[in-house]
Amino acid sequence: MSPTPHPSTLVLGANGFVGRWLVLELLGQGGTVAAGLRGCGSRDAELRHWLRDHGADDRALTTVAADVTRPGLGLSPADEELLGGVRDIHNTAALYRFGLTRPDAVAANVTGAVHTVRWAATRPALRRLVHLSGYRVGQRADPVFPLPDAEADRLYRTVGAYEASKTEGDAAVRVLAPRLGVPLTVVSPSTVIGHSVSGEAGQYLGLARLVEQLWTGRLPALAGGRRTFVPVVAIDHLARLAVAAPEYDQGPVRRHVVLDPATPELPELVALLARHLKVRAPRLLLPAGLVRRLPRALTGVEAETLSFLSSDRYDTASADRLAAAAGLRHPPVDDLLRRWASRLVADRFGAAPSPDVPNDPGHAAGVVAVPTSRERAAGRRCRVRAGG
Repeated sequence: MSPTPHPSTLVLGANGFVGRWLVLELLGQGGTVAAGLRGCGSRDAELRHWLRDHGADDRALTTVAADVTRPGLGLSPADEELLGGVRDIHNTAALYRFGLTRPDAVAANVTGAVHTVRWAATRPALRRLVHLSGYRVGQRADPVFPLPDAEADRLYRTVGAYEASKTEGDAAVRVLAPRLGVPLTVVSPSTVIGHSVSGEAGQYLGLARLVEQLWTGRLPALAGGRRTFVPVVAIDHLARLAVAAPEYDQGPVRRHVVLDPATPELPELVALLARHLKVRAPRLLLPAGLVRRLPRALTGVEAETLSFLSSDRYDTASADRLAAAAGLRHPPVDDLLRRWASRLVADRFGAAPSPDVPNDPGHAAGVVAVPTSRERAAGRRCRVRAGG
């Protein structure tokens, strides 16, 4: 076994969709990285297999068993010592799934965020904590945490457990980090789609589900209006921007809304994909409010996705400045969408991943490195290794 490197960066949720691309980017830049994985030994091998298939040298990678739902991230004493010199922490650990129970969503996306900030505050060499959030949350200039019970109940009823918990988690880190002296960057991406060159996705929820319905002829009508804007961002652009944040960001709290403002409005986006896939685009638009009242069995639409169907536009100035400083530009969005759609079809929308995508049910379902309550109760742990 190779000697254990002393990591300068910790990526929590490293076996998830965004996390693994962050690890790939960090290793490609010559960093020493600790990947926080939830406790199952096969995940170390799966991550390394994926990284090597993508050209990475994983000798500078250490894996540690980490569970953000537990205080201190559930780290062993040996791993706690190993991570003593960590400078940068990227928290991508979350549950991304519609239909979550409130307790599971809170444990992963709120309690997990709180535990991460508190643990970051104990790192003597900390440069920055980067927290992955979302473009539809965190828009309040004066975040409140914890929310009053009545307000929290209303939020969960209105938008569902996933978006509500992400909203709470975003507020939690923005409130707690300054109190604890933790320099914080909140990266708030829009819909994250495929790689700008290969189109590789690996996540099959949200907009990908709509592409699947389009491809299989099960999209007779489109929810939303002519101005509905569901912006996208390439996974490799997001990873490079997040990795750049600790180097370029200054001050106690920074927030970057990361999306491509050139994304076509939703009807045009769907028409573009239909032309590319050589299928018929839906001509009928149904207001989201009407779709919300119709049975899901009839519409095939998850109610929780309807809050994303908005004509709102978003301030990306901060992310644009960071991208310019790091020498980054969004790839041409039309080409990105076409490549992503082709890859989704080739991967059968997660039913048959490509050979370089691990056959991990949690990965395919969009679950990002946080156990559910059933898995936590099982108390799974593992020994992990460094260097490969």
